[in-house]
Amino acid sequence: MTSTYKIAAIPADGVGTEVVDAGKRVLAALQERHPTFALEWHDFDWGTGYYEQHGRMMPEDGLEQLRGMDAIYFGAVGWPGVPDHVTLWGLRLAICQGFDQWANVRPVTFHPGVPSPIVDAHERELDWVVVRENSEGEYSGFGGRNFGGREGSGEVAVQSAVFTEAGTERIMRFAFDLARTRDRKKVSCVTKSNAQQYGMVLWDDVFARVAQDYPDVETEKVLVDAMAAKFVLRPEDLSVVVATNLHADILSDLGSAMAGSLGLASSANLNPERRTPSMFEPVHGSAPDIAGQGIANPIGAVLSAALMLDHLGHPEEATRLREAVDKATGAGVRTRDVGGAATTEEVVEAIVAGL
Repeated sequence: MTSTYKIAAIPADGVGTEVVDAGKRVLAALQERHPTFALEWHDFDWGTGYYEQHGRMMPEDGLEQLRGMDAIYFGAVGWPGVPDHVTLWGLRLAICQGFDQWANVRPVTFHPGVPSPIVDAHERELDWVVVRENSEGEYSGFGGRNFGGREGSGEVAVQSAVFTEAGTERIMRFAFDLARTRDRKKVSCVTKSNAQQYGMVLWDDVFARVAQDYPDVETEKVLVDAMAAKFVLRPEDLSVVVATNLHADILSDLGSAMAGSLGLASSANLNPERRTPSMFEPVHGSAPDIAGQGIANPIGAVLSAALMLDHLGHPEEATRLREAVDKATGAGVRTRDVGGAATTEEVVEAIVAGL
């Protein structure tokens, strides 16, 4: 039986348009070979181009247009000439917060044939997941700029990190539940409670309380600076890493760089209760320096599509996508950012052949 899903495609800016197109073509090939699912695409031209015409990144009723979708497939947002905080808060964060996509999942995967700056990375079987609290913390948007009328350097900016017990507990439980599905049942909690004595101490207290409900899961608490070092020096000791919005954002990029390139990194912005559609996107950004040249790495977008298939209830098809990616990289078909010379199209063709 074939299940049909309504998917919103928002390529947005720069290489986002190229990698979303690449991902859609790979999904079409997978669907043709394994017709257990069908994707009904709904394309939205929101992004910086839309902003230049309308003064906003998406329509006022944008969330309502997306609400009936089964998932959102996102490209990348941002373009020179428009401040990054305008583009980010006007589109991606507007969707994440508007739909309460509170769990961000970013796997760190080392692919065959992709060189890593970590010595013997492929022999060490490194594989972990960063779980990012995606709705509050340092990116809550609480604060403001004041005293702009003062002479000299008199302006003041306040950016408040907001942590709630409810928000902290749900991301902790999500991380523990994920750890139970992995070979290494371990959760590493990232904190900075030695210096941030309110929000981060609450984070620590909730982690300790939640951990009592998961006696089968190994735990550790690591300060964020020490965890950055651990990513590089002892990554084999990691399985599930749970961290705040800002800390996980930085650490997951570090992990992807260790695996070879941000172009490989996938992510899922989940509303685990499925009250609203979840969103799947590569991590790499809009990359204006290479946009339009046909050399963007599509793997992050393809692997984000695999996360989307997992979420939609098709883990076998998601596994086929991941295996096809590994076949392509293992055969040496790699874009410039991972030491190759292949074009976006050539990588797509190799992944499709690997299916």
